[in-house]
Amino acid sequence: MTDLPQHPPETVAAPYRVSVLTMFPEAFPGPLGVSVLGNAQKESGLWTLEPVDIRTFSSDKRGFLDDTPAGGGPGQVLKADVIAKALDSLGADDRPKVYMSARGRRLTQDKVREWSKASGLIVLCGRFEGVDQRVLDARGFEEISVGDAVLAGGESAAMVTIEAVVRLIPGVLGAAESLDTESFEDGLLEHPQYTRPRTFEGLDIPEVLLSGDHKKMAAWKQKQREATTKERRPDLWAAYLSKSQAKGAPKAE
Repeated sequence: MTDLPQHPPETVAAPYRVSVLTMFPEAFPGPLGVSVLGNAQKESGLWTLEPVDIRTFSSDKRGFLDDTPAGGGPGQVLKADVIAKALDSLGADDRPKVYMSARGRRLTQDKVREWSKASGLIVLCGRFEGVDQRVLDARGFEEISVGDAVLAGGESAAMVTIEAVVRLIPGVLGAAESLDTESFEDGLLEHPQYTRPRTFEGLDIPEVLLSGDHKKMAAWKQKQREATTKERRPDLWAAYLSKSQAKGAPKAE
């Protein structure tokens, strides 16, 4: 009797691991725990979320984790040693480290896509006047802003960032092709969307979308994407034109 051929066990990819250093771990998961992101975490196990309470790493008997700014000024600053201890509690880790900061570089889809290909993400949420710069420099944090506005803390910005990253993990969204024409994926904003009823408060669905002519529909959508980007985001439009001309494409109007 011959032995049956042995097949190696099927390997299962490790879940994408997100850790959040915050003064308010109770704020999480928030919107990250619902809809497709919540299902991908709780049912599919495609990613994990670990809020870390930085208050527990204070050496002060009163639990203080901040102090007055060096050189004077208003407010308080989160201490470098406290943040370092919280980060070290995660163990040896090569995940990208992000600090949510109004003075950071603007969050982009290219950066989100880059992080989604890593093993996970570590996000630091600031409070007060911010975090001691030394721990950001020493531990390699990248400062990221979600917009030109100042928030009370980094928690809501962290959720925006995490959601943008996690939704790109393979399997999180049901239809991967739905990502292809989203805003920013090719330098343009997305075209307008419509659905039934055909007429709403005197406004009709554009006739071309009901024509069944896929070539005409694709041309209409592209034209809408270009017009919307040109109107709303001149910076993106200029970059798109430059990139298109570099490839030798016909100049867009």
